Amino acid sequence: MTGTLILVSTPIGNLGDLPPRAVETMRACALICCEDTRHSGKLLSHAGVSGVRLAVANEHTELARTDEVLGLLAAGSDVAVVTDAGTPGISDPGARLVRAAVEAGFVVSAVPGPAALVMALVISGFDSTRFVFEGFLPRSGRERTERISEVAAERRTIVLYEAPHRVERTVADLGLACGLERRIALTRELTKLHEEVWRGTLAEAAAHLAERAPRGEYVVVLEGAPVADAVDDPAVLVALRMALASGADRRTAIATVVSRTGAAKRRVYDLALTIPR
Repeated sequence: MTGTLILVSTPIGNLGDLPPRAVETMRACALICCEDTRHSGKLLSHAGVSGVRLAVANEHTELARTDEVLGLLAAGSDVAVVTDAGTPGISDPGARLVRAAVEAGFVVSAVPGPAALVMALVISGFDSTRFVFEGFLPRSGRERTERISEVAAERRTIVLYEAPHRVERTVADLGLACGLERRIALTRELTKLHEEVWRGTLAEAAAHLAERAPRGEYVVVLEGAPVADAVDDPAVLVALRMALASGADRRTAIATVVSRTGAAKRRVYDLALTIPR
């Protein structure tokens, strides 16, 4: 018999959220792949798990760890995968090990548990019947611009992850692309002592963040785009001029107005050409 690769969810902040089955599973494994042995060592100590070897499998070493993991599975040993917080493979290492195990014909299973994106979604107050998870946005360049335009046009609720030192910029970019009245929920320190959930418009979110030094990883929940009403040419021109005045180049301004108004891209492009540079 061969072993099983098991993705084990760990608490996103509160150690009391560690599932009992997660403890049992980790205790029975021959190896636990983790992002940081010090962090996971503390978790195992809290759970009373000892005698199980820890090995680093983060974004830099996950691929190199694959041969060892597959060898253990072939020998009949179970291997667990954990991350510092939440469910492995969700904006965290784990996906490459899963692909390798599946391609090699091994069984892959999971112990479900905490996931920051799910918690933020259900407490945001927005529609949770249909949603999309975007993870971390690209940090710069054309890829970021295009992704934000896609997010702005998305009618389902959107969940994003963001680092504290980039959250102000992301909210500002979303305000430009979505319109300042789009609603948003900013959540941080989920399940921890200082858990915070803030709700309001993108304009209000920008002011809220400007008044404080953002700390802790953020989960951002953005309300889906409304069904666009018919918009006339003067309104499109006003939106284009506003986007250009904010510093956007013509290409970005067109993408922003298309996503915000729902107007046809060709129509917006033609109108943009009538505006002097």
